[in-house]
Amino acid sequence: MTVALMWEARAVPGRGEELLAWARAQELAVRPLRRETLRAAQDRVLVITWWDADFEDDLPELPEPDGELVARAVHRWRFESVAVESPGVK
Repeated sequence: MTVALMWEARAVPGRGEELLAWARAQELAVRPLRRETLRAAQDRVLVITWWDADFEDDLPELPEPDGELVARAVHRWRFESVAVESPGVK
């Protein structure tokens, strides 16, 4: 089974680049199948990691950044893959 962990944080206004650099520098204890880092408006940073694991497995996650860097607590979500779809197939 493939499990995706999503980690999303919003930086204090004007510190989005610093939060992005912080997130990219975080090492996990185990390397995921894939890791992608994205950014969005309002100085938000999203990190998605994919794992070959069961939904309930204990998996390494990014920590909380320093409280002075973020505007609110980090949001975290866990998803499991239900199907692999080909482009153009509905």
